[in-house]
Amino acid sequence: MFFKQYYLGCLSHASYLIGDTTTGQAVVVDPQRDIAEYLADADANGLAITKVIETHFHADFLSGHLELAERTGASIVYGAVAAGRVGFPIETHGHGDRISLGNVDLEILETPGHTPESICVVVRPDGPDGQPYGVLTGDTLFIGDVGRPDLLAAVGFTADDLARQLYESLHTKLMVLPDDTKVFPAHGAGSACGKNLSTETVSTIGEQRRTNYALAPMVVEDFVDVVTQGQTPAPLYFLYAATRNREAHALLPEHVDVTPLSIDKVREHQNGGAIVIDSRDDNMFASAHLRGSINVGLSGRFAEYVGEVMEPGTPIIIVAEPGSESEARTRLARIGFDNVVGALDNPYAVFIENPGLVDRLSRLSVEALAERMGSVKNLVVIDVRNHGEFALGHLPGAKHIPLPELLRGLSSLDPNAPTVVNCAGGYRSSIASSLLRSHGFTDVSDLIGGYTAWANSNIPVSLPTIDVMTAHEDVTSVRLDCREIDEWESGHDPKARHIPMSELPAHLDVLDKSRRIIVVCRSGNRSGKVTAWLTGLGYDAVNMVGGMQAWSAAGLPVVDNAGAVGAVI
Repeated sequence: MFFKQYYLGCLSHASYLIGDTTTGQAVVVDPQRDIAEYLADADANGLAITKVIETHFHADFLSGHLELAERTGASIVYGAVAAGRVGFPIETHGHGDRISLGNVDLEILETPGHTPESICVVVRPDGPDGQPYGVLTGDTLFIGDVGRPDLLAAVGFTADDLARQLYESLHTKLMVLPDDTKVFPAHGAGSACGKNLSTETVSTIGEQRRTNYALAPMVVEDFVDVVTQGQTPAPLYFLYAATRNREAHALLPEHVDVTPLSIDKVREHQNGGAIVIDSRDDNMFASAHLRGSINVGLSGRFAEYVGEVMEPGTPIIIVAEPGSESEARTRLARIGFDNVVGALDNPYAVFIENPGLVDRLSRLSVEALAERMGSVKNLVVIDVRNHGEFALGHLPGAKHIPLPELLRGLSSLDPNAPTVVNCAGGYRSSIASSLLRSHGFTDVSDLIGGYTAWANSNIPVSLPTIDVMTAHEDVTSVRLDCREIDEWESGHDPKARHIPMSELPAHLDVLDKSRRIIVVCRSGNRSGKVTAWLTGLGYDAVNMVGGMQAWSAAGLPVVDNAGAVGAVI
């Protein structure tokens, strides 16, 4: 048996070539759109690709099934439920059907749940009566996760119904395979098709039975809850890609060329509605870029993020590091974004020669943001991370709009308000801030290093402060403890008011602007950031230097949640 996994890191996508070297017959499962690697490996190993098996209608990439069928004459295989739902000839197989390559046997398992037509493929090297070598699980079972059942809500399928089907598929069809059966999924970490995918790309049924949270013993109702909650917003292009995968569409050329465009041609296309996607890294983009362009760095999940910041079908102009234009276009083609008009020719010379067309991105350090929070009234902070990231901690007062929802949420924002965008490390915030600027927002910055830099930073030195003894003697101010609940319960100032930092935006109505607020945390770091935020909102706020650690060290009273002597943790 010939068996090879192909892993495309920029889309977290795994595909497979399986062949029988005695007969020369082979299949490709869940292929990417650029198919040269499959053809080269099949030729090098004396294999003829006779079938292309799709485990389901993919939404996160445009599959290469049509390209492979055109080049090799292979038939395209789906599960039986896909019959009548596509615009090109297919071969369908139901549960238990087998595809023989010779000695190598492929058994089709119908496993609805992620989608209604989902299938898995059991691979047996020694014929239908042999032991399974592995199972190709598509988006039904991942390493560490299972396929999300909520992506088809927009087209009439409920997440609850699909989750129940997924439960049955997992427990009655996959978990009955031997524990040493290898698991080969269609995606790995980073894919939006699940929420907890591992960086590993192969596992076993037994290992997943032991370690996968979704396979822990539970009743179906609990399973529905656990797999439907906490999912990230689906990227904007998913419905588009899923629809195109069911259609007979134009094929990807063998050689992808990109037309060089003069600045005059680029501006002409921009005026006609084209979007300029600048694929350079965020630092290069910040220093100089064509006005109105959107920064999506090629080094990251380029195609996916482009698919989140523009409507499918919009003409695209690429700005790229010289020599990487074709790579950018190929990556866009992998999600079906074929409307690439061309690439700006010699961009650095254009920027130098046309300074009136060039903008720079405003980027703020943690210290600069803290100062701005304390001095700029009505500053809007937008956090574009996913829900799970945001829940673990965020800037005080941040408005949460995950990046996939930002384009559709622009109408809820004031384009004239001073705005700062943050993500985890700076990649997504550069995308988001440039998106806002391209839509006419006039005062937009992003946070260098993102929330990670904010969380790890020291307190801003320019904030008003107060020492612990003065704070203790101040009987007119409100002492506000912004630590987490476990810290508060372990030990706190008995005269302080407790509102955790993450909950402050929802409880501002209990704070009196006529009274000074002394903000307290463990060491003075979080409280410094809260002080900056409250000051920006017009409160008379000061930061208590050293926090509760300094308070306790000074011998000032500390009590636990029961009123007994407490400890600062």
